[in-house]
Amino acid sequence: MLKTGVIAALLATAFCAAGAHAAWTPDKPVEFVVTSGAGGGTDIFTRTIQSIIVKNKLMDAPIVVVNKGGGAGSEGYVYGASEQTNPYRVTFGTNNEYLLPLVAKMGYATESFTPVAAMALDEFLIWVNSKSSFKDAKSFIDAAKKGDGLRMGGSQSKDTDQTLVSIISDATGAKFNYIPFKSGGEAAIQLAGGHIDANVNNPNENLGQWKANMVRPLCVFSPKRMIQGPKVTKEMGWSDIPTCKESGIPVETYQMPRTIWLAAGVAPDVVAFYSSVMDKVRQTPEWKAYIEKTSQTETFMAGEDLRKYITQDTARAYGVFKREGWLAK
Repeated sequence: MLKTGVIAALLATAFCAAGAHAAWTPDKPVEFVVTSGAGGGTDIFTRTIQSIIVKNKLMDAPIVVVNKGGGAGSEGYVYGASEQTNPYRVTFGTNNEYLLPLVAKMGYATESFTPVAAMALDEFLIWVNSKSSFKDAKSFIDAAKKGDGLRMGGSQSKDTDQTLVSIISDATGAKFNYIPFKSGGEAAIQLAGGHIDANVNNPNENLGQWKANMVRPLCVFSPKRMIQGPKVTKEMGWSDIPTCKESGIPVETYQMPRTIWLAAGVAPDVVAFYSSVMDKVRQTPEWKAYIEKTSQTETFMAGEDLRKYITQDTARAYGVFKREGWLAK
């Protein structure tokens, strides 16, 4: 006859085994929904994760990447939220998931999704044309305080770029005529051609023009300088760019999270499964290479940490949108 302790141990083992067996895993193709067009930052982000999962066999089910970038990404979110209990549809985006509904009526609500993870933070910089007389952020801001100010380009209107321009203006008294373009890539071309005075592109969006000595970074909106690496030009690498705060602009941080979402109606174990997969993705050498290549800041947030970040990020944006009169009626 088995002793009571042995019986308890066997029952505990059986319970754990049953629980492990019951944990959800996908058994048919999974859609990775990209809330941008092909070739954009979110598209590259999504396809990088997909390739890492496949290469390292982090998930048995096949993955199909679907681009739905219309309406500044809202098309993808509407599609991702259209089947609230579907565990086979994972949506990839940025903070536009919870910012877009603030400025316009959307076919989805922020609450239509549950956050899975934030994988990285994309930095923002002030860039000027290489022939510009502005050698540092102070001279740039001083010039923007005079006359009609300066022409600042960015991706889309009432989105992350224009929000940052508004924050800079409010913090410094500088005046900017914001000119929206379809993408950061187009804003980069316009700056390289001298058609605007500056833009606030992410590192990867202006990298080609910087390598070609057509544009120059003045500062980065990060609490610390970017990671050290090889020189991009003969004189400078990413770590040589001062932070905007140390350059005299009283804005310490402005970053855009690369985010992953599931419809709000899926079960908690589905969220846990995908969060675990993404945690494994970030530990691979391929992910490290992606972060280095795109000059993003490696950050992983999930669960309560991510929810807290979203709350704070939303509150900051709401303040800007209210001041500018952008809030949806």
